[in-house]
Amino acid sequence: MPIAVGVGSGMLERINHAWRVFATGLSFFSFGLGGVFLWLLVFPVLTLFVRDPVRRSRCARWIIHTCFAGFIGLMRRLGVLTYEVRGLERLQRNGLLVLANHPTLIDVVFLVSLIPNADCVVKSRLARNPFTRGPIRATGYICNDNGAGLVDDCIASVRSGKNLIIFPEGTRTPRSGPGHLQRGAANIAVRGVLDITPVIIKCTPPTLSKGEKWYRIPSRRFHVAIEVQDDLPVASFLSGTSEAIASRRLTEFLTAYFAGE
Repeated sequence: MPIAVGVGSGMLERINHAWRVFATGLSFFSFGLGGVFLWLLVFPVLTLFVRDPVRRSRCARWIIHTCFAGFIGLMRRLGVLTYEVRGLERLQRNGLLVLANHPTLIDVVFLVSLIPNADCVVKSRLARNPFTRGPIRATGYICNDNGAGLVDDCIASVRSGKNLIIFPEGTRTPRSGPGHLQRGAANIAVRGVLDITPVIIKCTPPTLSKGEKWYRIPSRRFHVAIEVQDDLPVASFLSGTSEAIASRRLTEFLTAYFAGE
């Protein structure tokens, strides 16, 4: 009897694992298909009927916000993941500079699904990808190929009332933990005198991390915990010093802050 139970249990585990591999692939396939659908059908119609570019980009960001929430809901219903959010009310404001750690591939999807009127800095190659260029162009997301003007674009985004999402690491966190952060996020906060809304993301067991294939799924469905922390005032870093020194100090502080969390 114990042997039969053991065999049955092992079989169920293999079936569950196979299902989650299939469900993960199905989720990402639907994500890509949805991007093409938005590019070919939804956003051309939006451009046709909404002439004002500011209103059109806001509508496009709301569509992405809603679609990303649907994508996360699909992954949850398929049994790929579970999640919890603490401090969500802090994201229901305008003009936020949101800085977050980046443990998984879908962190930005989570945050955009939670933050109304979200803006992002995206890689320029995504603006040329057929699965993503439609949404990026329609929403007016900031491309990172603007060189020296990138920081000014980010400050202008926040001051216009958008909620800008930045991952200070610049890439997904390796399994070994976060390293020293890039200084770009601190430059935006310091030059724009913008307080920071930090978000801590934890994924258990770790998955979809840097360099990891999507089908290398963990032994059980993973759980994403998102905690929106109290705002970090930037003024204290600016007192009696230059912007360059303030940015360096803020970057060092944020490195320790995210590593500690």
